[in-house]
Amino acid sequence: MKKRKKKLLVSLAALLIAIGLLTDTMTAWADAPYKTYTVDGYGYVTETQTAYLPYETITKIGEEALIAPTDFTLLDDGYMYILDSGNRRVVVSDMEGELISTFGEDVLENPRGMYVTAEHICYVADRDAKKIFVFNENGEMTRSYGRPVAAMYGETQDFLPLKIVVNESGTMYIICESNTNGIVQISPVDNGTFLGYFGTNATDPSLWNIVWRSILTDAQRAKMQANIPATPDNMAIDEKGLIYTVTRGEEYDTLKRLNIAGTNMIDTGNVERYEEVPAAVAVGNHDNVFVVSQMGYIYEYNNEGELLFVFGGSDDGQQRIGLSTKVEAIQVDTEDKIYVLDSDKAQIQIYEPTEFTNYLHSALYLFSKGRYTESKEPLEEVLKMNNLFDYANMAMGRALYKEENYEDSLYYSKLAKDYDGYSDSFWEIRNNWLKRNLAAVIIIVFILYVLKKVIDILDKKKHILDKPRKTLEQFGNIRIVSELRYMFYYMRHPIDGCYGIKREGRVSVLSSNILLVLIMLFYVINKYFCGFLLKNVREGSFDIISDIGFILIVLGLVVGCNYLMCTINDGEGKLRHIYCSFIYSMAPYLVFMPVLFVLSHVLTYNEVFFIEFGNLFMVVWIAVLGFIAIKEINNYTVKETFKIIFLTLFTIFIACLLAFIIYVLWAQVFDFIQSLFGEVVYRVGN
Repeated sequence: MKKRKKKLLVSLAALLIAIGLLTDTMTAWADAPYKTYTVDGYGYVTETQTAYLPYETITKIGEEALIAPTDFTLLDDGYMYILDSGNRRVVVSDMEGELISTFGEDVLENPRGMYVTAEHICYVADRDAKKIFVFNENGEMTRSYGRPVAAMYGETQDFLPLKIVVNESGTMYIICESNTNGIVQISPVDNGTFLGYFGTNATDPSLWNIVWRSILTDAQRAKMQANIPATPDNMAIDEKGLIYTVTRGEEYDTLKRLNIAGTNMIDTGNVERYEEVPAAVAVGNHDNVFVVSQMGYIYEYNNEGELLFVFGGSDDGQQRIGLSTKVEAIQVDTEDKIYVLDSDKAQIQIYEPTEFTNYLHSALYLFSKGRYTESKEPLEEVLKMNNLFDYANMAMGRALYKEENYEDSLYYSKLAKDYDGYSDSFWEIRNNWLKRNLAAVIIIVFILYVLKKVIDILDKKKHILDKPRKTLEQFGNIRIVSELRYMFYYMRHPIDGCYGIKREGRVSVLSSNILLVLIMLFYVINKYFCGFLLKNVREGSFDIISDIGFILIVLGLVVGCNYLMCTINDGEGKLRHIYCSFIYSMAPYLVFMPVLFVLSHVLTYNEVFFIEFGNLFMVVWIAVLGFIAIKEINNYTVKETFKIIFLTLFTIFIACLLAFIIYVLWAQVFDFIQSLFGEVVYRVGN
């Protein structure tokens, strides 16, 4: 029994030693120490299935330790080239980290970027040497390229290469430090011919800077920070020769896909989330692209710039696999594994896609190639795992649309919040309905027209409508009904309408309150139940109390501040008159909104301008009525009316500012009281 225990302890100790030795070179198969997120159709970041799991970490190449590596390249034949910048060399290994060779020790000074062709020709961008060095497959330096001598390069522009990619013809694209003119293009012809600058980032001066610069002197402008374009941080090239760049500070233009003319092919409207401090970019195998931040967050986009996943993160010192400290580069191998180079840790993190991601990649590739029917099978598998994954629902909707299954396409497009796909499917459904029912609609309209004519004739001869007409007239003469009907007169004759409010008592606070309730009701109905293409709120999300409160607060501020300013500036209007005139000035909203609400359910994106024009027309009408109300109720001139409007807006701003200050102060007082109470309870308890 004792011998058996001794053997067990020896075996356990050997196992622990083996595990310890194994983790010196790599750690394998761990649960993800991070969460994976995606963006839904409303633009909200939501958690989703784990897309990639930490697979292993390469900390050494054979027995060679890396020092501050800054770049690396993976080749399809299983070779990995690592720019070991701290040791001023290039290290060649296999994909498992076994050393094959090193070169460049006697040539490189401060290498920062590298690109390796399929033929194992290695290009190294050396900042301090101010050159591009070219090494052959045996690691021998064959050529070098220095600062271009062409005049259009810039007489005072230095040549400090940081990153490089090379196309199939051998043309080099080089990012140089402090060169804001763009990416430098050098052809290998004639020992390096400068072709010009490529993909220059645009400047976007604010309106404030434009106005401010226009009033400054030349000396003052010289002291201001220059509005110059940013230099890209890193880049990659795909098999088609398209250049991908990442640039910090460019917001939605952080990621670009540049064609041969240097034009960005990614619609910035599709980029829902961007990285503020990008470190590198890599092209995937399925028309997808990866961006990694310096802190280790990895973003995966499709070829349109739509975010699929974001995962990873920064290591807090616990040396957890899958988390990074300072990322320099990212690559993707032929099996879709992601390799991330960390210069601080001097290691390479490897991530393996999950089954969910593999299915999504298959669908992504087939869909991008127009093979929609084939993409349905992997999409169905994705949706089995997560039926709310918006990109999969969008792709399924588009695939069904190509198969002319418009009803199901509409369903999936709505799930994905794919407004373009929904509009296309709805147009087809509506078109098919019209083809089937247009004749019946025309017949019904004709029958109704004939019926109206018959009733008119009978009414003229037999007076069959006299009694209903008299009943309606009596109903219209009821005081409250007459006051409510007055809004139609007010819309058409606002000057006379204001006189009726002020002098004749044609409306009351009660009728105004009823109209206010109707306005709030129409607003809520339109916000939450309008057509899908115009809805701006999350499906099934309701916050009616806040909506009503917002309307009441805005109305209270406008009426109260306007009355205050009018009182100070000799206005004749009473508070009741101002309140009623403002409410009745909203009459176009009550007239137009039901029509626009109905149209939102029957129009597609192609006809949505009808609703946009209707909204604009309605807002302008309301603004004109409000202007006339202020002028006529208070007996102001046009100039005085503009003055009062400006003072009202300024007073509203001051009121909001005071409310914010009071809120902040009260929050601090509340926190102080809460902390004091907690301290008292703690001391009493002890």
